[in-house]
Formats: sequence, C-alpha cells, structure tokens
Amino acid sequence: MLRPRPARIPPPPVRPPERIIVEVLNGTRRQGAARAATRLLRRQGLDVVFLGNADSLSELTQVLVRRGDPNKAHYVLTALGEGKLRIETDTLRRVDVSVILGDDFHPRMELHP
Repeated sequence: MLRPRPARIPPPPVRPPERIIVEVLNGTRRQGAARAATRLLRRQGLDVVFLGNADSLSELTQVLVRRGDPNKAHYVLTALGEGKLRIETDTLRRVDVSVILGDDFHPRMELHP
C-alpha cells in the first residue's frame, strides 16, 4: 500500500539582522503588483512603509540603495528573487531601500496563505 507523501513545508523566512525600511513602487501596468511585492517582503521580515506607483514604467525591477548599508539592498534583492541593484542615495525619502517593480516581476506562488 502506498502512503501519500507528506506535504513539503518551506522553511520559515530568515529575518534580517536589523530593521530594513523599504518602499515599493509599481513600475508596471499590472494592478496589485506593489501589493503582492509588499506581502512577499513583509513575510521576509522587511518593514515596508509605503507602496504606490512609480513615476514611470520600467522593464526591469530595480532595488535602489537610498541610505545606509548597501547590504540591506542585497537582502531585499534576495527576498524579491529578481532585480538589479543600484545606488541612488536620497536621504529625503526616509527609507533604506526603494524597489521599483518592472515588467520582469512575477511574484512566486505561495503554498500557504
């Protein structure tokens, strides 16, 4: 008699070693992309304080270092699973990292709600 295989449960996300403040901007025509990315990043322990639309459309997802340690942006990039890292210092934004979602952003499907 064959037994059903137990469902694979993904390991819990690794929390960042320190608080990372992020804004997520939708640079696509797809509604809800910023909300999907926000959920994904928050599940990874990131503090998304703003989501909205980018000023222009983008083909590629960009992760921008705004202030502080560039390793914070590397963590965000890893959590997203895609994107290009750039340093664009802008301390007036009051975030460590800005994410501009591009047409290449396709959130990973989740096994659990």
